[in-house]
Amino acid sequence: MNIILAILLLLITIIYSYLESLVKFFIPQRRKSVAGEIVLITGAGHGIGRQTAYEFAKRQSILVLWDINKVKKEVGDVTIVVNNAGTVYPADLLSTKDEETTKTFEVNILGHFWITKALLPSMMERNHGHIVTVASVCGHEVIPYLIPYCSSKFAAVGFHRGLASELQALGKTGIKTSCLCPVFVNTGFTKNPSTRLWPVLETDEVARSLIDGILTNKKMIFVPSYINIFLRLQKFLPERASAILNRMQNIQFEAVVGHKIKMK
Repeated sequence: MNIILAILLLLITIIYSYLESLVKFFIPQRRKSVAGEIVLITGAGHGIGRQTAYEFAKRQSILVLWDINKVKKEVGDVTIVVNNAGTVYPADLLSTKDEETTKTFEVNILGHFWITKALLPSMMERNHGHIVTVASVCGHEVIPYLIPYCSSKFAAVGFHRGLASELQALGKTGIKTSCLCPVFVNTGFTKNPSTRLWPVLETDEVARSLIDGILTNKKMIFVPSYINIFLRLQKFLPERASAILNRMQNIQFEAVVGHKIKMK
């Protein structure tokens, strides 16, 4: 394609995309039905996974909570998968045990690979499905004393973006992808979390936002939604200003620092 035409097409696409986003902001989006869809949710015993299961149950989905070896035999081909299982070990890097780092990556990102690879072929055959990656705002912005967790969530966001791009390249546009990125959630994994600028979320609020994003095929689901503005703004701030903004947040939670539990 001629370079001038390519640039013109790019500009038209950017303008159209922003106008489309503006229209969607004021006009409620049509929600798809998930009744009868076979939904597999990992980490469904508590927290976000459990509340998400309740939300799908309200919409008459068939739920699988969770045994990969029996899924196809007992219920058929999964059409929606929510990769929700996660773990976190708040500590400074030197106090973090090697096995804790390994488990963080095994659960928070490698599990996404193995589950998606197991379930994606049947979705591709039908060109129908929805793959949800539960990540975190920590997949876009780092927090001290959570290095393995943040690293694994950055990887989860990258997995989501890479998978979305690959499905597009393969022409499998009927398979949708979403990535959930909330701020602190009161799940019990992180003890006594608090922050000056953002709320500590309850699991039911996050689950409702996730379901709404799935039903409208939203690619990136931030909770609260305005956190996206903060993340975009921070990319353009000088390093010193960004450091001041981080101090203003005053993020607090229990973490092992120097082998002692402290509020950090």
